[in-house]
Amino acid sequence: MLELGGNARGAGPQDDLIKDISEMTFLQDVIEVSREVPVIVDFWAPWCGPCKTLGPMLEAAVTEAGGKVRMVKMNVDENQQIAAQLRIQSIPTVYAFFQGQPLDGFQGALPQSEIRAFVQRVAAVAGDGGLSEAVEAAELMLAEGAVVDAAQTFAAVLGEDPGHAAAYGGLVRAHLALKETEQAEALLAAVPPEIAGSPEIEAARAQLALARQAAEAGPVADLRAAVEHDPDDHQARFDLAKALHAAGEIEEAVDELLELFRRDREWNEGAAKTQLFIIFDALKPQDPIVLRGRRKLSSMIFA
Repeated sequence: MLELGGNARGAGPQDDLIKDISEMTFLQDVIEVSREVPVIVDFWAPWCGPCKTLGPMLEAAVTEAGGKVRMVKMNVDENQQIAAQLRIQSIPTVYAFFQGQPLDGFQGALPQSEIRAFVQRVAAVAGDGGLSEAVEAAELMLAEGAVVDAAQTFAAVLGEDPGHAAAYGGLVRAHLALKETEQAEALLAAVPPEIAGSPEIEAARAQLALARQAAEAGPVADLRAAVEHDPDDHQARFDLAKALHAAGEIEEAVDELLELFRRDREWNEGAAKTQLFIIFDALKPQDPIVLRGRRKLSSMIFA
């Protein structure tokens, strides 16, 4: 964190979600706009080193939020009256406004994970018009086998919010459940850039990769016999794990991959570890299989 002072240099606006403002437009761009959507204000100065790190990370998190929150940037050297009114004594300082009032904020540089959590927390205040509830209902439909209904609900949510990562990932998974791999591939190829790195999209990509593997999986019985005949046949064990996953035996597949990693972690450029991460990404983070598998893998890595 740096004390106010120094020489100013220009900074350009980014896009409709992120722009530079002045004291003349603060009322309109922050107070008025915040009555509809939360607005994050980044108070910065060109001479501030930490600002140069924080600003791009904050912009990335706001862009990732897909329009649920906006961001404005105010150069405190050029707008000292607002900085004084808000009692900003050091920078970087970040404030979030909603309904015309300060909502949350922080000072100093933060790691990307904390910045993303801050933006998500601010964005959640305004709600999403029931879209999250609709996605939850669609997930339940998908779990219960009503896949077509789930797909239609996910698609309806995307009609309202094309950047809704959970709905987008859900629609991909619905197509996979319907064995419509090409449609799932097309959706992932066209994913909006602002949500491309979200956990929901990463999970959908992992499930697509596993679906492709399932189509090529060999007979479980034959592969199991090959492994029993030669426990050091790493390719057979790897293929067995893929076949077990294709058959729905996910925990057993994870166990075979862990055993392969234990025997030769470097085999085929670390294929066992890579495959484990694909399986973990395809499941919910708190799934017992994921928690147990990650724990065992970590114990072997750091043994």
